[in-house]
Amino acid sequence: MQPSTFYQDVYEVVKLIPFGRATSYGAIAAYLGTKGSSRLVGYAMNNSIKTETGIPAHRVVNRNGLLTGKFHFGTANEMQQRLENEGLTIIDNQIQNFKTIFWDPTIELDIS
Repeated sequence: MQPSTFYQDVYEVVKLIPFGRATSYGAIAAYLGTKGSSRLVGYAMNNSIKTETGIPAHRVVNRNGLLTGKFHFGTANEMQQRLENEGLTIIDNQIQNFKTIFWDPTIELDIS
């Protein structure tokens, strides 16, 4: 099954998240002009783990830095391990200093 154009748009944004940074489902949705569709971004991330390669889905978390998608990875700790391998600190399934490492595509990808 071919992913939707929306999914592909999500994947293109996620591929741009720098090493050691993270963003939220909602920030991606807002950047794509579909504010309020953060759940669909989550579905895209879930699909990417199963069907796509090269998508750093572990860098997308909820608006509070919680690893809400961790159960979609191979093991319960894989998402956390990937983030920690990039230098992020995770305590109780939450990225510490999330505001500091937060990557906002609307700001970072501003082409004006």
